[in-house]
Amino acid sequence: YAMLLSLIFLIVLVAAIVGFVFRHEIKTNFESNLNLALKDYNMTADRHSEAVDTIQRTLHCCGVQNYSDWERTEYFSQRGIPRSCCKDQSDCSEQDLKDPNKAKLKVFVDGCFFLVTSTMESKMSVVAGISFGIACFQLIGIILSCCLSRYITNNQYEMV
Repeated sequence: YAMLLSLIFLIVLVAAIVGFVFRHEIKTNFESNLNLALKDYNMTADRHSEAVDTIQRTLHCCGVQNYSDWERTEYFSQRGIPRSCCKDQSDCSEQDLKDPNKAKLKVFVDGCFFLVTSTMESKMSVVAGISFGIACFQLIGIILSCCLSRYITNNQYEMV
């Protein structure tokens, strides 16, 4: 049991170290994937498009760096900026979304990349605290299981 807990502890420790070391690559990868999702955005039931819509609605943002990122997409030439960028869904017409100057007043102007990364970084202290607590319980479990094993081994020799 102690060896199993030790193995799990080491796997979690390695994952945390890898995540910390490669955090810049993770950000770069996320930004390029978000740009790709904007480029390939469409209104069909594509999971990447749904993810972009969910991020934009939830975080009240639009585009990668700002709302003007949509102007470089094929979707913008057909339908304008997506409705998921609208501040008020009832006050957002398709004509307004096709005109970048009008859209600036009706959509969220902040980009999603900065908001997603800042949200993740602000929650990292909570994640680190919970992970530290779990690691402490694992270490206590490892120590107690070793003590129990030693106690069982010592009692076998006393019985003879």
